[in-house]
Amino acid sequence: MVHRAVRMSDDISAGITRVAAVMTTVKQRIAGRSLTPGAKLPSVRALAATMKLSTSTVVEAYERLVAEGAILSRPGSGFYVANQAAPFALSEVGPRLDRQVDPFWVSRQSLEAGDSGLKPGCGWLPPSWLPEDGVRRGLRALSRADAPVLLAYGSPLGLPPLRQLIARRMADKGIGASPDQIILTESGIQAIDLLCRFLIEPGDTVMVDDPCYFNFHALLRAHRAKIVSVPYTHSGPDIEAFARVVAEHRPRLYVTNSALHNPTGAILSPVTAHRVLKIADQYDLTIIEDDIFADFEHTTAPRLAAFDGLDRVIHIGSFSKTLSASARCGFIAARPEWIGGLTDLKIATSFGGGRHAAQLVLSVLSDGSYRKHVETLRGRLSKAMFEVSAKLKSMGIVPWLEPTAGMFLWCRLPDGIDAADVARAALEKDVVLAPGNAFSLSQTATEFMRFNVSQMLDPTVFAVLGEALDAASAKT
Repeated sequence: MVHRAVRMSDDISAGITRVAAVMTTVKQRIAGRSLTPGAKLPSVRALAATMKLSTSTVVEAYERLVAEGAILSRPGSGFYVANQAAPFALSEVGPRLDRQVDPFWVSRQSLEAGDSGLKPGCGWLPPSWLPEDGVRRGLRALSRADAPVLLAYGSPLGLPPLRQLIARRMADKGIGASPDQIILTESGIQAIDLLCRFLIEPGDTVMVDDPCYFNFHALLRAHRAKIVSVPYTHSGPDIEAFARVVAEHRPRLYVTNSALHNPTGAILSPVTAHRVLKIADQYDLTIIEDDIFADFEHTTAPRLAAFDGLDRVIHIGSFSKTLSASARCGFIAARPEWIGGLTDLKIATSFGGGRHAAQLVLSVLSDGSYRKHVETLRGRLSKAMFEVSAKLKSMGIVPWLEPTAGMFLWCRLPDGIDAADVARAALEKDVVLAPGNAFSLSQTATEFMRFNVSQMLDPTVFAVLGEALDAASAKT
């Protein structure tokens, strides 16, 4: 086979690495069809000589191309162009504007929007608000760790020093738990998934707040649970409705946030907490308390787990909101006799615990800079909350309450406007919003919308929101 000469491009002088230059050259030839699917690439020595590079540089470039799936390695024969799948159009992967507004709607649109998209409907902070320097320091420390940390399975319970740290952090909120009562998970959602596998069977009834975090709905439906809901008030679940629903449906589980409720921003009152626990005890109801927003608080709010002592309340959390969404690490704190069964279930579903994320989280949380980061973050959120609330009010969008902390505003739109229509109109302008009925099992939040104030500092958001309101109003 005769190969045409390949010259080193000017990319190297522009700062592109030699390995990247080789990869770019090969990809350009594949894209230009001078190397077709199944064709053999120049040998390592031939390409190295042509491009005046070392053979090790070409080997590394070829290996990376193999890892990407662009080429194939056939030992003893050489490297060949992979049989490429037919390219797909961007229209096939773009957001579906006609998709029903269901529990997956906001998640799909937010995740598909990418890092540069405007997504005031999402449930996380912009990357620039997170402790990038601390994470980078943690990653450097992780890269120097012993081989077992980098390469071996971890304990199913999870990294002991991190569990000890979590126990101390819980104690600051009045929740007593030993490290042996804590099991690490890949995320807060995986924690609930594991607990559902452990505590319920298909057809069992589970109660949620109305409104509540929309992924609770999706996860419980995946477990084939029967879902019932209770209206949420400024101080917690409507206690009369709570008692009535529990007595009528006898749910096995109640899944809730007690501090900085999602999406409303409400905080559970001590009086409501005691009444909830009294009813739970009467009807043998187990409660999963999701505390994922704990570090946003200025003042510690009541926790069901603190009043209950982790008897029938299971406390869960993660570090995705204030540290890193990419470092997937959460935890479950539960009564001691349940930890063995949860550990066995974790082995059955994910085997040993992953060490990398836990070690990274431990490193960042142990760094004195994390406390300063969180203090700064609370101040930024308070400022954003004040500014965004004022702008929304000027548009006729009224907060259901003014949260004391956190990043969410649960707001009522002007009379007669359907939030789903507003969200679809905004999506046409590449702005992702979170319509109320995505959070409501009873579908009674048609005129509500959740806004993430940290994602609303670009003026474009309000311009698009205004246009979307006008478009939705014209439909009424």
